[in-house]
Amino acid sequence: MILLFRLLIFVFILFLVYTAIKYILSPKRKLELAHEHKKYFFLDDHQDIRKNFLLTYKGALFEGEKYLGTTDEAFEVVSIFIWPKSTAALQGLERKDFLYIQSEITRNYPNAVIDWKSPVKEFLKE
Repeated sequence: MILLFRLLIFVFILFLVYTAIKYILSPKRKLELAHEHKKYFFLDDHQDIRKNFLLTYKGALFEGEKYLGTTDEAFEVVSIFIWPKSTAALQGLERKDFLYIQSEITRNYPNAVIDWKSPVKEFLKE
């Protein structure tokens, strides 16, 4: 009976350690932490084209939608639409910030044409 109780305690401790490690390494948690500290973080699943990516920069959270198409060599992401989750968070961002975001996305998807949705689209046209 005591041996069974010790085994259950050991399994419970292993479960707690596993849960803690999984929480610490969670990409979603890293995104939230970068958002709080107003840093850059790009959360994307490159294997799943249908899954949108999230990006945070200077306290603003953006979502991007990827579209698959053909290039000369293969099927790749050829179009990306990006929009802010909250337009109020855009306060203080400048044109160079949006160009930086575009360059970071281009690093991950070199063949993609990046289109912004309102109000960033109108801001970049000026």
